[in-house]
Amino acid sequence: MATVSSSWPNPNPNPDSTSASDSDSTFPSHRDPGDDTESLDSFSSMSLNSDEPNHNSDRIPNSNRGVSINQPPISPSLPVTPPPSVLHLSFNQDHACFAVGTDRGFRILNCDPFREIFRRDFDRGGGVAVVEMLFRCNILALVGGGPDPQYPPNKVMIWDDHQGRCIGELSFRSDVRSVRLRRDRIIVVLEQKIFVYNFSDLKLMHQIETIANPKGLCAVSQGVGSMVLVCPGLQKGQVRIEHYASKRTKFIMAHDSRIACFALTQDGHLLATASSKGTLVRVFNTVDGTLRQEVRRGADRAEIYSLAFSSNAEWLAVSSDKGTVHVFGLKVNSGAQVKETSRIASDLTRSTSSPSSSLSLFKGVLPKYFSSEWSVAQFRLVEGTQYIAAFGHQKNTVVILGMDGSFYRCQFDPVNGGEMTQLEYHNCLKPPSVF
Repeated sequence: MATVSSSWPNPNPNPDSTSASDSDSTFPSHRDPGDDTESLDSFSSMSLNSDEPNHNSDRIPNSNRGVSINQPPISPSLPVTPPPSVLHLSFNQDHACFAVGTDRGFRILNCDPFREIFRRDFDRGGGVAVVEMLFRCNILALVGGGPDPQYPPNKVMIWDDHQGRCIGELSFRSDVRSVRLRRDRIIVVLEQKIFVYNFSDLKLMHQIETIANPKGLCAVSQGVGSMVLVCPGLQKGQVRIEHYASKRTKFIMAHDSRIACFALTQDGHLLATASSKGTLVRVFNTVDGTLRQEVRRGADRAEIYSLAFSSNAEWLAVSSDKGTVHVFGLKVNSGAQVKETSRIASDLTRSTSSPSSSLSLFKGVLPKYFSSEWSVAQFRLVEGTQYIAAFGHQKNTVVILGMDGSFYRCQFDPVNGGEMTQLEYHNCLKPPSVF
């Protein structure tokens, strides 16, 4: 059971929509996701009235005017403060920006061009283990964590960075594992339960029970209109797909082992899954549950850290604890899946260049390994650091974030494949004066 406290903005872009909230709020105007082509400088301004206490009176200036952080100059005689420890990394919904949660607060950065948009370092405590963005607007969902958490780990704090404070909270009986945001929904993931709330008034819409989910695995579509939500089922290796428009639930036995990672396309039509073995990645149709494609990361076990589709569902990026980011070519994109003739034509076209084993003619005779589809391109990193990857807005580029603060932007050759070319490297934990 959750308790709610808020003074709440309405993220619904429809001005005719009604809200059940009794709070005195000025509802902001949010842009359509399709319009989010600018940098994070274009954070929308919100004017909100709230009776919530101000947790930090230091205001961050409007990002349209640039970042101005008032800090005294470091004296040579004083010890240099060590960089913060990263507790969380995540991309926003269109992969144009990313959030970093640290043991001192959080910061938001732009991917291309790379630059820090703003940061918030707290005086007391400061540990933030979850930072979930809502495209580029100033509303964030925060969950405390680390050795000295800024907020209780069983609460979701809704932060309005225009006001520089929390404007609402959701409290639970157990720790929050992750949060997902849409313009119309807030999804909170606990160890064995998921809560779906209406964004405009924080009304509870749905509850889902899952198998033990310590990673807080959950994915939600971001397309305008109907919502598709994916989470672990109640059995090992099972995923559950909720189609809210049609009020249908689909279960898929995706793997024999425990589900380790999954990702949805923006429209929710395709789902990529990986198990705790980490050798195979499978792509499913979310409507009928059919297996569309299976690709092989490698032969030995690995922990999959992230899966990400390109915007047109033509490519799939995979990162793991082996220190390599793989890019796989997909035989069918999200739009073509509803037309069987398009699917067949796409399969025939791509089969000639697919990096499958030359022994694929013996498929069904030799072990499955010999007829596997392998990655088109790779980028090798240092093992021992957790990395997540997503596709950049420039064509054939991949953005990689590391828990050590590293930022890579790479480019791959879609025809010849092979090793990716590093375009740039930065460390997002450096002081703002460096950027």
